[in-house]
Amino acid sequence: MASKLIPVNQHYSSLQNANMARYSKGSQQKVKRAMDEMKKGKLKSGKSGKTVKNRKQAIAIGLSEARKQGSRVPKKTTAVKKKAAPKKRRATVKKKVAKKSSHRGTSKKSVKKSVKKSAKKSSQ
Repeated sequence: MASKLIPVNQHYSSLQNANMARYSKGSQQKVKRAMDEMKKGKLKSGKSGKTVKNRKQAIAIGLSEARKQGSRVPKKTTAVKKKAAPKKRRATVKKKVAKKSSHRGTSKKSVKKSVKKSAKKSSQ
């Protein structure tokens, strides 16, 4: 029962290469140029013109330039929006709260006092 042993690294790399996207030489060169510019601090982003410091952003810039040139580059992947799950309503228990008057400090006594004061002022 002699079984043929395959080195782990070789087996993994063959599986990985089968699923990887294929990039043309032109697109590889564009990405390399973008990465080199980023490392030197000369790569600028599109509209804002800010210096690119993120590796992934540099790769994205190189790939977009390659697409414009017409090189073979896989399509952009777009994020799929998830539908918001309907909210479950909890059965709420209503608490009994003492009624408060709509205006602060307007009890019957204070209203009577203010009426008396205004009557005295108007009579004088």
